[in-house]
Amino acid sequence: MWKQQFTKTGKMILFILRRDRIRLPVWLISLTFLTLITAIAFADLYSSDQERMAIAETMRNPAMTAMVGPGYGLDDYTIGAMMAHQMLLFTAIVVGIMSILLVTRHTRGDEEEGRIELIRSLPVGRLANLAATLIVLFSANVVLALLIGLGLFSLDIESMGLSYSLLFGAALGAAGFFFAAVTALFAQLSENSRGAIGYSFAVLGLAYIIRAIGDVSNETLSWFSPLGWILGTEVYVNNYWWPVWLTVGFTLLITAIALYLNTIRDLESGFLPSRPGKKQATPLLLSPFGLVLRLQRTSIISWGVGMFLIGASYGSVLGDLESFFASNEVMSQMLGEAGDVSLTEQFLTMIMAVMAMICTVPALLFMLKLKGEEKKNRTEHFISRSVSKWTLIGSYFTTSIVFGFVMLFLAVTGLWSASFSTMDEPISFLSLFNGGMVYLPAIWVMIGAAVLFTGLIPQLTGLSWLYLGYSFFVVYLGGLMQFPEWLGKLSPFGHIPQIPVEEFNLLNLALLTLIALLLTAAGFAGFKKRDLTG
Repeated sequence: MWKQQFTKTGKMILFILRRDRIRLPVWLISLTFLTLITAIAFADLYSSDQERMAIAETMRNPAMTAMVGPGYGLDDYTIGAMMAHQMLLFTAIVVGIMSILLVTRHTRGDEEEGRIELIRSLPVGRLANLAATLIVLFSANVVLALLIGLGLFSLDIESMGLSYSLLFGAALGAAGFFFAAVTALFAQLSENSRGAIGYSFAVLGLAYIIRAIGDVSNETLSWFSPLGWILGTEVYVNNYWWPVWLTVGFTLLITAIALYLNTIRDLESGFLPSRPGKKQATPLLLSPFGLVLRLQRTSIISWGVGMFLIGASYGSVLGDLESFFASNEVMSQMLGEAGDVSLTEQFLTMIMAVMAMICTVPALLFMLKLKGEEKKNRTEHFISRSVSKWTLIGSYFTTSIVFGFVMLFLAVTGLWSASFSTMDEPISFLSLFNGGMVYLPAIWVMIGAAVLFTGLIPQLTGLSWLYLGYSFFVVYLGGLMQFPEWLGKLSPFGHIPQIPVEEFNLLNLALLTLIALLLTAAGFAGFKKRDLTG
């Protein structure tokens, strides 16, 4: 009986590989290249023990612990220890995102578009598609683990032995395993791809927040997070393999549950109940903007809560950060004084930049939702009535702009509310508000780029995410890896003054706003002229 459920799984694997013949190599090559180039840069820039120990001092503070995880090996900060400490967590998050997006694409995504129904009409087992999807993703993560592990070893860096480098790769692969299985589970529980992605990203975000709080205040709490398990490998320091096997074990359990649920679930249904709609539509639904707002209501609420919690998680360590700077003469000398600006406020500028880039993610999602609706032929229902194309794209654009601000405001509010109760001399809300809102023009440029691609070349909207990833890389790692200044200036976030350390630069912000307006105008014009595609 069970064997029949997997009939033609091999054919489905080949079919998925054929469809992802470009996507998978791009993900694998990009992640491998990013990891290797970072290791090379660390080895070149921090070749002496003194240089590495100076960086280790900056990484001891609670804010960095919350951001990147506990610093194993800070007393002997080798290139390997530096690589694991500063790159393992964020790379694992990106690997998790890859798994979430690809599993959703081949499960709930295909189900919504009718492909699974077509496949089921052929002599294909009920579990063939889900099993094939997971086999492909598990295999992709194994390949990624080997590419990164062997690649790091091939760099011939003294502290990066073969077994240790393979553990680094295995930790990343295990993270991909776990979130692939989690997404497969939510593909059965939710009724659509939006729910599968939303719930999976919620687990990823919650895992990050639990780990951040646990790493700073209660180590036991970190072990309730799968990202905490990954960091528990202590790669290049103590090199524990058992957290990898723990992650794989939970992955197999979740996979078994997902497969079972798939056998008892009706096609295009889910186990999480959906509330019946109202008999009469509210006045809000009488406008395109109101409908767009209603369709994205769950995402808006989920992201809003997530942004507040991320801000609060960073704010909760500012009291410890204040004490750390007060007792650490080395850090005080390294950062120095900047007029009336405290050392905590100086370090806070990095946290603000990271939060602003995270807040850009939901803003882009809200805008790029239009492409998904167009692909499913739903935008035709608007255009066939007295709704212009400008009104349609304007509704998504307005949602993105408004809630881009709301997300940043919630993150700043969470940061302030948590810091107020932990700091002896709390930073004023107005100071944090100014330091956060100054990033709005950069977010507008990112939204403008998304509008441009949506209006002119919808097939290339993925470049919006690539550009955001590049921005995070050069802004977050730019200082540590001593990138040329012009690389940072290629990102809109590289032109934002770091308030209150730097002076307010009205010209830069005005130019960014102008660029955002030009990109948006070009996108609107292109969307009005081009034909809608299904």
